[in-house]
Amino acid sequence: METTDLLRKYNIAAPRYTSYPTVPYWDNQNFEEAQWKSRLLTAYEEYKEEGISLYIHLPFCESLCTYCGCNTRITKNHGVELPYIDALLKEWEMYVSLLGERPKIKEIHLGGGTPTFFSATNLQQLLENIAGAKQFDTTAACSFEGHPDNTTPEHLQTLYNLGFKRLSLGIQDFDPKVQFMINRYQTPAQVQNITELARNMGYQSINYDLIYGLPGQNMQGLTQTISEVISLKPDRIAFYSYAHVPWIKAGQRHFTEADIPQGDEKFALYQKGRAMLIAAGYEEIGMDHFALTTDNLYIAYKQNKLHRNFMGYTDQHTQILLGLGVSSISDCGTAFAQNAKTVEEYKQHINEGFLAVQKGHLLDAEDLSIRRHILNLMCQNSTCFDTAVPAEVMQRLQPMIEDRLVAIRNREVKILPLGRSFLRNTCMALDDRLWQKQPQTQLFSAAI
Repeated sequence: METTDLLRKYNIAAPRYTSYPTVPYWDNQNFEEAQWKSRLLTAYEEYKEEGISLYIHLPFCESLCTYCGCNTRITKNHGVELPYIDALLKEWEMYVSLLGERPKIKEIHLGGGTPTFFSATNLQQLLENIAGAKQFDTTAACSFEGHPDNTTPEHLQTLYNLGFKRLSLGIQDFDPKVQFMINRYQTPAQVQNITELARNMGYQSINYDLIYGLPGQNMQGLTQTISEVISLKPDRIAFYSYAHVPWIKAGQRHFTEADIPQGDEKFALYQKGRAMLIAAGYEEIGMDHFALTTDNLYIAYKQNKLHRNFMGYTDQHTQILLGLGVSSISDCGTAFAQNAKTVEEYKQHINEGFLAVQKGHLLDAEDLSIRRHILNLMCQNSTCFDTAVPAEVMQRLQPMIEDRLVAIRNREVKILPLGRSFLRNTCMALDDRLWQKQPQTQLFSAAI
């Protein structure tokens, strides 16, 4: 079957599988905060020596990027910084009190929003209080997201001094027409300047985020963007499909579907970008990610140590991920918990002395088994069942087997080279909760 025919066949709405079950299928009615705390404590007693991952959500942005699907708060008032930091530190101390000690932090990531909306001084105050007297372990993987338009040398130096060695820059596209459509501006010169500053300071890994399928995007503009990116040689590149979900994110209503590359046109953008990155020496990692062979993400992939959680792909594998801040999601292996989704609700809960957990899910034995297999597919492109591949999974995968996207040998499900572009579809075949309750409304973006 031709690639364009495969696209038409498999380009359906599909989850991105940062978790299983996916958030729309969490059993919130049977979830209580006390159960989350209990399961977290049980996991911590078993895994405290390996340390935890910590995600801190910093939601503020000075302007709205209209493509964005993240939880953000748009403001130019920087007076919001310290009250929000105060709430973050109170939340952290609640978890420290619950665990009975300040946990070892193996991985920390600042996401947003725009973390570099916050001043370097305020970020330093936040992180020094998070780390405590121990500071961050020298082996900890510390990273942050920066906007090329407002990340300053002071940001870079302050965070580097605190142990941060990884930087992710949201670029999306350099084409001025696309930047106008999505209201996000940065030049190749700005990105080059920040990249060189970071490398000269000693940053070990720099990631660029790129998106295909954006409004106004075309082959010429994307090719130019990829060429400029390759010339700067970031260590990692995330090359995402634009997720058009205007029923969730009102900012995406600033343009219509007529402005967005779709179908064969969008898939051609993906194929072109992917081919250019591979030709430039980048290795494809899991879904949407590329890395140089010198980067820890590629090394983890080759050693079968790659992991995926609510922060995305990582070379660190911890059983526990704590999420601080508005809308952040925590994971203790057997339970998920998500904070309130508005800044006001989040701060109110915290300032009243309660965790801001608003919903969650307790994983049962079947969830844990399916989650393991989906993680294996996402990180290793294969998974092996303890016994035979379940008959219902075989049946769901049969079209992909016939199209040479997937192979089944004995107990193993293996994604073939062409099938890597349809990884989300393969995972759907294992997603029992999705099959048991087909969505009645649109929940997910298209697979490609």
